[in-house]
Amino acid sequence: MPADLAAWARGGGPPQPYALLADRDDGIVVRCGDTVAKAHAADSDRDALALRVRLAGAGALAGVLLPPLRTGSVRGRPASQWPYGAPVDPERPGDAPWEEAGRLLAALHRTPLGALPVPVPPMRGPAKLARALRSLPAACPPRAPAGLAADAAAVRAAARTLPAWARGEAPPPPGGVLCHGDLHLGQLVRYPAPEGPWLLIDVDDLGLGDPAWDLARPAAWYAAGILAPEPWLRFLGAYRSAGGPAAGPPGSDPWPQLDAAARALTVQTAARALAKAARGRRGPDGVERLMVDACDRMASLPADLESAAPP
Repeated sequence: MPADLAAWARGGGPPQPYALLADRDDGIVVRCGDTVAKAHAADSDRDALALRVRLAGAGALAGVLLPPLRTGSVRGRPASQWPYGAPVDPERPGDAPWEEAGRLLAALHRTPLGALPVPVPPMRGPAKLARALRSLPAACPPRAPAGLAADAAAVRAAARTLPAWARGEAPPPPGGVLCHGDLHLGQLVRYPAPEGPWLLIDVDDLGLGDPAWDLARPAAWYAAGILAPEPWLRFLGAYRSAGGPAAGPPGSDPWPQLDAAARALTVQTAARALAKAARGRRGPDGVERLMVDACDRMASLPADLESAAPP
């Protein structure tokens, strides 16, 4: 499949080397020269995906989202091609663009829906959480390390403390803004590479939803002790200063708005971690253990305290 995707990306041109950037069920990504091609998940909602790709090219989102080059199909899977942008350097964590991420999210969330060329489909965050929870029964196969079953039970218990909409079991709250749906530092690139401005990439989850969802992963990492206070405060401060609507004004407590989404991303991350650990027939590693422990704390909190403290 990667070779077929690379051939499609060349558009009939002469063969050239390609680099496999990702090979997962939810997407295969290759780089060919100065472009990147993605074969999206085979079970993608193609109509919704087409809308999301068109939104990425909308003039109202210039300077926020990387625009697409073209779309097509590769071996029955929807495919898209994009300009290559330089990603965040994992070897230089001190240079991570937390402020830029906050400003880009604020700009995305403030985009007037009436300025967009097509209807905005729902943001896929809650659906992805539901999918992660469905993976939990497979997280405890025969000969799995001791303790995985108890960890999975803790994650399920934490999930039960979430609002039904966050688990994908009920309609989302009314209203909403344009959200990225899967924000992390791997979703930012510099374009034109290597020194252009930072832009957001990956529109598979883009859509209308609660803007708190886009702040939820960094918030969950901060609450679990994975992300240090300094980058969290830089990210949050940049988002607020740029007028982002999800965390209250500067100086206020952000957790009343971020709590449900941060707990949801904690559950999702822990569920995925346990599934990955079980496939490797191992226990959770250090970071994974922090997320599972956060779920254990969430499940033990009295109901009236759940919205008063980070997970």
